[in-house]
Amino acid sequence: MKGRVRTVAAVTAAFAAGIVVGPMVAAWAQEGGRTETYRLLNLFGDVFERVRAEYVEPINDRDAVENAINGMLTGLDPHSSYLNQRSYRDMQVQTRGEFGGLGIEVTQEGGYIKVISPIDDTPAARAGVRPGDLITHLNGSSVQGLTLQEAVEQMRGERGTPIRLTIRREGTERPVELTLTRDVIRPQVVRFRVEGGDVGYIRITSFNEQTEAGLRRAMQAIRQQGGASLKGLILDLRNNPGGLLDQAVQVADDFLDQGEIVSTRARRQEDAQRWNAKSGDIAQGLPIIVLINGGSASASEIVAGALQDHRRAVVLGVKSFGKGSVQTVMPIPGQGAIRLTTARYYTPSGRSIQATGIEPDFEVRATREEPTTASLREREADLRRALRNEAQGQGQRQQGTQAAVPLPPVNLPPGLAERIVKLPAEGAPAFDPTKPETDHQLQQALMLMRGMAGTQAPGRRAAVR
Repeated sequence: MKGRVRTVAAVTAAFAAGIVVGPMVAAWAQEGGRTETYRLLNLFGDVFERVRAEYVEPINDRDAVENAINGMLTGLDPHSSYLNQRSYRDMQVQTRGEFGGLGIEVTQEGGYIKVISPIDDTPAARAGVRPGDLITHLNGSSVQGLTLQEAVEQMRGERGTPIRLTIRREGTERPVELTLTRDVIRPQVVRFRVEGGDVGYIRITSFNEQTEAGLRRAMQAIRQQGGASLKGLILDLRNNPGGLLDQAVQVADDFLDQGEIVSTRARRQEDAQRWNAKSGDIAQGLPIIVLINGGSASASEIVAGALQDHRRAVVLGVKSFGKGSVQTVMPIPGQGAIRLTTARYYTPSGRSIQATGIEPDFEVRATREEPTTASLREREADLRRALRNEAQGQGQRQQGTQAAVPLPPVNLPPGLAERIVKLPAEGAPAFDPTKPETDHQLQQALMLMRGMAGTQAPGRRAAVR
């Protein structure tokens, strides 16, 4: 009996260190069956005590418990995780639009760190890090065995300090070695210019607290530069890894007068949420083309999906990443926080983004060497433990869900769609981000926009729901 008391006490202490508190344990016991729940908690306590007593070296209790928590969360899906106090502070700094490190959005796959997207004008982007790269070593040490958070912490550091990345890249036989110098990352998340004097171009690289305000400033400057000759707007969300939901909602709202922007559906029907647009379109009805690719994820997919569903914009590029899950950050007083997947996103027409992504209205590839199978390997559906899209399979749907509403066709002038060229010409110069003329997707968008000039904006229709 004494052994049982000691074990239960160890379990209670371990959970009090950062997982749950007593009432939550009791709730779990009632929900899943008191006997089974306590048996599993006892199992955790037994293992914890055995490791403390028998491991070859003394262990740190906090590290052991935090590792256990993180293992529980990362075992659920690729986006749930535990944030210790330092990581939680870093996340808060990042969402404010300033953080230290290399400037890459990453996830974990097969034990390696996979690059979702480098952020523009950061050490990673300047060094040539690409979406889909697998980081296998940091300063010569394998990342195998590290949690995603541990790897991220190693890549972060003081400004001016170097770090060496070893990368496995598709299409290259040998590992790619890159040495980067850490910097304070203050990404300019909104960039703009006027192309050819008549088409506004706005690139959004991520969604932090500065995004929507930056968009409004960009739109104001474009109107001043373009004046009455402005024919339309290109919104570039390529390689945008996402960010804050409220910023995505505000950006979409900026171009919509009414209707739903996005909804979320959780485990319980009463936790479902819906966001609707308010009157006011900062583009004043100008045609919009949205550019997406396999690096467009999460918040950028919300914006693209909302504008596409309302036919406020034509979407051009290749299918997006497909991260349609909602992560709620739940602070644990004095300990940090957990990032837990709590719901799925749905576009206004009822489409689930999860594991499917946003299909462009017109597929246009960046290069001739971009096969569909290769691009698919860089998406959410291929991550280990990725949530399924419950609308797929044998017609089974989450309780309370509705079938997606089919979208009306894109309304373009006759013959314009046939002029869109899917692949760059043979022998075309390689893409150079400093030379817009080498950007095939952008050039096709400009051709399409100028062909749409003088026609009704694609969004002057009623909302789909």
